[in-house]
Amino acid sequence: MAAVNMSLVARSEYAVHQLMKRKNWAQREPGVIVVLVIVFLVLILVIAMFINKKKNAKPIAT
Repeated sequence: MAAVNMSLVARSEYAVHQLMKRKNWAQREPGVIVVLVIVFLVLILVIAMFINKKKNAKPIAT
């Protein structure tokens, strides 16, 4: 029967414990998420206005 290296077992248990201990950062910091969403929406609005302005621009007849 092969011997089991207990240091590997202990290390994997520690890794699993660290993963289970993590908290949801977005849930703890809702204000940051709201600001990011607002900035994203404003950026989309500005890009859409720029595209619309370029699309509706009349070409200069020469």
